[in-house]
Amino acid sequence: MPRKSQRAQLVLNEGEVDMLTKLSLSRSAEKREVERAKILLGYASGKEISQVAKEVRVSRPTVYKCVDKALAAGIEMGLKDKYHKPYEPIITGEDKAWVINLACTKPTEHGYAAEIWSHSTLAAHVRKHARKLGHPSLCKAVKATVWRILEESNIRPHKIRYYLEKRDEKFEEKMHNILMIYKELETYRVGGHKLNIVTVSVDEKPGVQAIGNTAPDLSPKLGRHATWSRDYEYRRLGTVSILAALDLHTGHVIGQVYRRHRSREFIELLKALDEYYPKEHQVRIILDNHSAHTSKETTAYLKTRPNRFIYVHTPKHGSWLNLVEALFGKMARTFLKGMRVQSIEELEKRILKGIQEINDSPVIYRWKKFDLLSV
Repeated sequence: MPRKSQRAQLVLNEGEVDMLTKLSLSRSAEKREVERAKILLGYASGKEISQVAKEVRVSRPTVYKCVDKALAAGIEMGLKDKYHKPYEPIITGEDKAWVINLACTKPTEHGYAAEIWSHSTLAAHVRKHARKLGHPSLCKAVKATVWRILEESNIRPHKIRYYLEKRDEKFEEKMHNILMIYKELETYRVGGHKLNIVTVSVDEKPGVQAIGNTAPDLSPKLGRHATWSRDYEYRRLGTVSILAALDLHTGHVIGQVYRRHRSREFIELLKALDEYYPKEHQVRIILDNHSAHTSKETTAYLKTRPNRFIYVHTPKHGSWLNLVEALFGKMARTFLKGMRVQSIEELEKRILKGIQEINDSPVIYRWKKFDLLSV
């Protein structure tokens, strides 16, 4: 028979019983508080210490500690931990600064093959060099320790976030010029006026792959599969480049497809523009800084058409300002998506067919972010 406890009986009023009962049944409170509520209710009902410990599934010293605090200072104290002065930190600020400094370097600088740190690799490096560099408290640092140190300073060396560096000193000026052209076109379009100058947006989409299947596609079938099914293997048949000129007045596209992208291919596009538009109109071209646009061959051709073409260059790393990029995005989402062909010649024909379908229902592309003019 268990020995009866010499401790005093815990007396609870009705409100305290209700509070402890709700806490003991809670599914959102801390586990330790739920356990202590059960301990106090059990002890207050007259149960032995060993019986309470068995029912709550804790040790008897845990029950002793909880009951003694409640008897001494009330049930609120019995539910909480005693205040204690925290230990002096073993890992000092200097130790943390050293880890952060390491994280801000690349593993290659320390003789590793990796480009960026993982927490495991960084922790292993810290353990290996901590003592000889004056940080003995980090000799047993594990991955979680390194993670906590870095998380305090919001340093995440295991991730890469890309940015676009401004490499054009006249970026804002060139951007302003292009946006003013878009603003001018919008103004004349709303007013119904016609210009003696035609504005086209020109760019190239290189590396369009001709991909062939190694097995036939399976069409959707009722009760079997709801989508097209395609074998994972494929054949690479080559690549082509799409050169396109988007008319910003009408949405008409002059597109050409070539195996290569050199000056002679770009000159062919200029010839197509020269042939398409009336001779009394100037053709204003918004384009990037590709070498083919300003090469000797291209310059020689432009001299044979004086006052016919006007170049407006986008800034370096600013091709997103060119509206033809939206056209290429439309191509990628429509007829180029999932395209499979038997030859590179078939790819060329289908791209030209897709451009013709776009011209059958042309869309006028508009620039709407004119708030950039205030930048």
